[in-house]
Amino acid sequence: MIETLLKPMKAGLIGAGIQASLTPAMHMREGEAQGFSYAYELIDLSQIGATPKDLPRLLEEAEARGLAGLNITHPCKQSVIPFLDDLSPQARDLGAVNTIVMRDGKRLGHNTDWWGFAESFRKGLPQADLSSALQLGAGGAGAATAYALLSLGLKKLLVFDRETERAKALVHALAPLFPSAEVAVADTLAHAMREAAGLVHATPTGMAKYPGLPLPADLLDPRHWVAEVVYFPLETELLREARRRGCRTLDGGGMAVFQAVGAFRLFTGIEPDAERMLAHFNTLAR
Repeated sequence: MIETLLKPMKAGLIGAGIQASLTPAMHMREGEAQGFSYAYELIDLSQIGATPKDLPRLLEEAEARGLAGLNITHPCKQSVIPFLDDLSPQARDLGAVNTIVMRDGKRLGHNTDWWGFAESFRKGLPQADLSSALQLGAGGAGAATAYALLSLGLKKLLVFDRETERAKALVHALAPLFPSAEVAVADTLAHAMREAAGLVHATPTGMAKYPGLPLPADLLDPRHWVAEVVYFPLETELLREARRRGCRTLDGGGMAVFQAVGAFRLFTGIEPDAERMLAHFNTLAR
């Protein structure tokens, strides 16, 4: 730890359209609070005219600049894997990487998204009924939230995606990893919501550029808990409607913060103050 504190820290984020990301501010503020210099840069594919095909060059350039780690976001979480030396068990299970530690000439891929959601869920929805849940969305965020809920002991997960084949692929990937749980594709939203104790929303609907509700409001019942992954804005239309109908709710801010907590720990070898990072995030996001 002492050696880490003496050396300035450098990390970055690779993705497309990431100028509004709060991740750099969270990392750098926590580094300052821990007493060391921390520079965190954005490598925005949209800004530099690059695509995932440029990842080999971008990774080499990051290493040459002395970055100790990289966060990875859309659209690179899967396409970066062939350029890594090894994966954590969870990243291998999920087939997605959001954190790369670059050390001793090696690139080690991790996934802190699932842990971020699990930690947020534990803190934000304590004693939630984990008998069954419906998840909307089977993309990258959906893979992480599904893995998290099943790791927390969810007994039955129904997955719904407008692209049915994507829902089937996620179910096929997760079912063998959690043999004691039932993982299946939802037939209809109405039937699944009657059966489910909770709802996980893992699609972009509700973001500023994708306004609206991801399902009919009348399917929400006071007995449901509702967990959101969107955090721009923190108060989505889904959460407003769910609270209006008496549901317990969880916004997407916790997942954003706790994935950063996990990445900070991996990059620096130092235990961050999660509550301090959460408080800082709340000042930025509101």
